[in-house]
Amino acid sequence: MPHFQTTLTIRTSGQGLYEFTREVAGFVAANQVKTGLLTLFVQHTSCSLLIQENADPEVQNDLKNFFARLVPPTSDPSMAYLTHTYEGPDDMPAHIKAALTATSITIPISDGHLGLGTWQGIYLFEHRDRSHPRQILAHVSG
Repeated sequence: MPHFQTTLTIRTSGQGLYEFTREVAGFVAANQVKTGLLTLFVQHTSCSLLIQENADPEVQNDLKNFFARLVPPTSDPSMAYLTHTYEGPDDMPAHIKAALTATSITIPISDGHLGLGTWQGIYLFEHRDRSHPRQILAHVSG
């Protein structure tokens, strides 16, 4: 089976989850992939990838809020031990959040469709406050 690869760009507007399931499904369909394994890899150190529920937006909001409490900005007194602070109070916490989550995910392709469950979506989890264009390498192998 041939291998297919592309780079997807997701533009973020601050911390939160950005679903890009349609873009990935479009890449698979455009290449007429019937069976294979899709790997997604985010090429950044301050965001991550998740497969998560896409039916209720409260799930994404709750995840964002949980991680904000788990790893507050460096301006919070509880984070005074951090030394990497020159890129802003959200930068080192973003690296920690990315370390706690995934930078790559793998999804099977079956009968030309992503092997996701009914309520599953593919998300970029942005951990920085500012907007960023984020690149995700998508690769299909047989």
